[in-house]
Amino acid sequence: MFLTVQGAATYCYTGGTPFDAAKPTVVFIHGVLNDHSVWILQSRYLAHHGWNVLAIDLPGHCRSAGQPPASVEDAADFIIALMDAAGVQKAALVGHSFGSLVALETAARAGARVSQLVLVGTAFPMRVSPALLEASLHEPLKALTMVNVFSRSTLAPPPSALGPGTWIYGASMALGKRVLASNPQVNLFHTGFLACDRYRNGEQAMAAVQCPVLFAIGSSDQMTPPKAAQGLLARAAQARVVQLPGGHHQMTETPQQLLQALLDFLRADA
Repeated sequence: MFLTVQGAATYCYTGGTPFDAAKPTVVFIHGVLNDHSVWILQSRYLAHHGWNVLAIDLPGHCRSAGQPPASVEDAADFIIALMDAAGVQKAALVGHSFGSLVALETAARAGARVSQLVLVGTAFPMRVSPALLEASLHEPLKALTMVNVFSRSTLAPPPSALGPGTWIYGASMALGKRVLASNPQVNLFHTGFLACDRYRNGEQAMAAVQCPVLFAIGSSDQMTPPKAAQGLLARAAQARVVQLPGGHHQMTETPQQLLQALLDFLRADA
């Protein structure tokens, strides 16, 4: 469905079920050069098992209009405006990579309106190497290849993510190219990487978070390795950690394990 958020049409995948603001709600926030589809297994399952789901395309990405967020703080303001537009008073936030920083900042700003916070493939600071920043600006396809080499710990997932034998690397390359091409006015790759690299409020934001927090960490993650989340973890008042045997994209590399971790966490603190 589409919602008007900050004056622009925003696409929200609801998992194939009608949106009902009275249900417990989970907002899924994607990372750089991704869209709502990276959450397909987790969002669709929750939508058919008692939750209300909003898996979004961030502004200026794919099916959503508007200006792409130039900072984590801008994106957090958008998520709060999204909740207002949907008529949702309280929601759980699930974010991956850049989206994890957005979810964190949103939780700090929104206070009691966030019931639970899930950080998938997170790090703070989420620094991007100068070589990768430069490549994302001038040679985005080269940068996309670099990211996908670093991000992946397997060539094909177990059955359930996108279907048995799905070529994870190829699927992610195709998605990145599609997202990049969806906005010819803005380099979404470079804009997103800059937002990650420049975010400085992570530890202060975590100290302000009032809700339980789940860290979903990939044991083979080379983009945001497990040790990179330790600063945030130390400042989380109500933290849980699940270590998954995959790389940076646990949504497709270890889809069932991530789904189970989400279910356990959301049910425990409902």
